[in-house]
Amino acid sequence: MSIVSRGFRGRRQPGAGLIPPGQYIVDGFPVLSAGPTPFTPLEEWDFTIVDETGAVAARWTWDEFRELPAEAPTVDIHCVTKWSKLGTRWEGVSVDTLLDGIETSAEFVIAFADGDYTTNLPLADMRDGQAWVVYGFDGEELEPEHGGPARLLVPHLYFWKSAKWVRGLRLSDDDEPGFWESLGYHNYADPWREQRYWGD
Repeated sequence: MSIVSRGFRGRRQPGAGLIPPGQYIVDGFPVLSAGPTPFTPLEEWDFTIVDETGAVAARWTWDEFRELPAEAPTVDIHCVTKWSKLGTRWEGVSVDTLLDGIETSAEFVIAFADGDYTTNLPLADMRDGQAWVVYGFDGEELEPEHGGPARLLVPHLYFWKSAKWVRGLRLSDDDEPGFWESLGYHNYADPWREQRYWGD
């Protein structure tokens, strides 16, 4: 089964100075997934933050999550497979809002998602307006193939760090490699430094 799905239109013009090295701009929105698209009915969906002790620090149902203050970031995104999409428009909740009132000494976050997917990030890369849990794209509800009903959005890192179908964040004192990181992808994933794989 191919991991490149409809919407992938191949190489486009390079965007000199606008995109990280080794990237090219696409007009569409390629869909790349490691497996089938999971489906969770919204009445069963929730989003949970687990603190470093393993305790549930916060939890929202879908309706409660949609009542949280929303933001509408416009950001560039960069995939490790070398495509970039500029000026993408999203709607969702800032991770700052989700962490508000949660006291922690953790330095890392493990995002967990439907389909047993995880990815790891430094907590510092999730704060100060750098990350969101988004449920809208380009003025529409986020489609399941793009991670709906909700996905993580961390645009300053390669896009696999923006976990599709995200269901929560686990705060951790230790850095634990996630799904792709355990298979050889770079632990941090800075596109401007071309951190695609371990050793880059």
